Amino acid sequence: MSKPMTFGIIVGNRGFFPDHLAKSGREEMLQAIEAAGHRAVVLSPDETKHGAVETRQDALKCAALFDEHRHTIDGIIVTLPNFGDERAVAETLRLARLQVPVLLQATPDTPNRMGIADRRDSFCGKMSVANNLTQYGIPYSLTRRHTEAPGSDDFRADLDWFAAVCRVVNGLRRLRIGAIGARPAAFNTVRYSEKLLEASGIAVETVDLSEILGRIGRMRDDDPAAMAKLEAIRNYAPVEGVPETSLLKMAKLSAVIEAWMRETAVTVSAIQCWTALEEYFGIVPCTVMSMMSNELMPSACEVDVCGTVAMHALALASGTPSALLDWNNNYGAEPDKAVCFHCSNLPRHFFESARMDYQAIIAGTVGKLNTFGTLVGRIKPGPMTFARVSTDDRRGVIRTYVGEGRFTEDPVETFGGAGVVEIPRLEQLLRYICENGFEHHVAANLSSVAGVLEEAFRRYLGWEVYRHS
Repeated sequence: MSKPMTFGIIVGNRGFFPDHLAKSGREEMLQAIEAAGHRAVVLSPDETKHGAVETRQDALKCAALFDEHRHTIDGIIVTLPNFGDERAVAETLRLARLQVPVLLQATPDTPNRMGIADRRDSFCGKMSVANNLTQYGIPYSLTRRHTEAPGSDDFRADLDWFAAVCRVVNGLRRLRIGAIGARPAAFNTVRYSEKLLEASGIAVETVDLSEILGRIGRMRDDDPAAMAKLEAIRNYAPVEGVPETSLLKMAKLSAVIEAWMRETAVTVSAIQCWTALEEYFGIVPCTVMSMMSNELMPSACEVDVCGTVAMHALALASGTPSALLDWNNNYGAEPDKAVCFHCSNLPRHFFESARMDYQAIIAGTVGKLNTFGTLVGRIKPGPMTFARVSTDDRRGVIRTYVGEGRFTEDPVETFGGAGVVEIPRLEQLLRYICENGFEHHVAANLSSVAGVLEEAFRRYLGWEVYRHS
């Protein structure tokens, strides 16, 4: 379950409209926020008339309040119980300079209550506020319906959507990724620009694989951290047939990586796999990565840093684990179906059931005994959202695509972790991926949150987005 959010609330008001609407509108919005399990930062009726924002003085007070709470406010909701003062709203946001998402909500009029005593005109006022925010260069989001009452089901759904947008935007703007090891020499496809990510607030902390292996070499077999991880691994997936020495190596690798991540304030990772870990340490890191991803600490293989970004965005949006997959195979002659596969480090959340085994592909090169640690299973059927983030160094931009489909119950016989996905107009999506030079890796999540990612990526992060629909 996602944690409660804190929203700064701007209550719009305009003097020659009924003041009582600002009073009741503020109360209705606070009730809606509380009912959804969130917190509000808002002016009190003692600070301004009805706790609303109408004048520049009101804007100064509201901006100062928001500034006091800038480290806790996740997003701002502008509520218009009447027409509102568009300049005061824009000035508040400009003065506060919080750089968080903004949602515009307008309360609908009632047809038989449009006399001078109860007329809102929020329908019109919302356009004026949007116009001013555009002039000020302040990005904002809109409710799905032009007017929605704070207590309505429509607004509750939009509030859930907006909370997810805030989680993605704020989570990515302060993200620190651990790049563990060098990119595999044969995988040019996962090359990326640290500088373009940094421009969006995403930092990359690197560590050489030799440092990780060096720390493991100094760790005793009975080290408490390793013993705790060994127990966690045994509880995570069936390990029948896996050598004890391989399990202990996984436990040490997990303990060392997570200790390094804590030291460097890193929350997600991308890890070098083939074939250095297999040749020189004797396991694949799949289960270790799967366990982190399952705990909402996404970990991508082959040092696919941009893949980790997409995984994390999906996890932030849905509150559930993400996986990194290959667009791997056609599914017979069905144009809207494909096999998504990895060998695999998919989180346990993705599987109907899973067991630990050896990695069949790499075993042909380094031997079976050096490749234990992969998770084998079938992806469970249900809705899915896919996303890819890519840095375009030639143009100096970050490009993305997002969309939705579903994992089906269609049979597929293979090793690793795999599932059949059905996506409308899949052939057009694949053509788009190839024509625009995107990677073969794609992040996936068992949810329907493409709209959240599109809004976060395009409106607030300024990334290019293709929404497949």
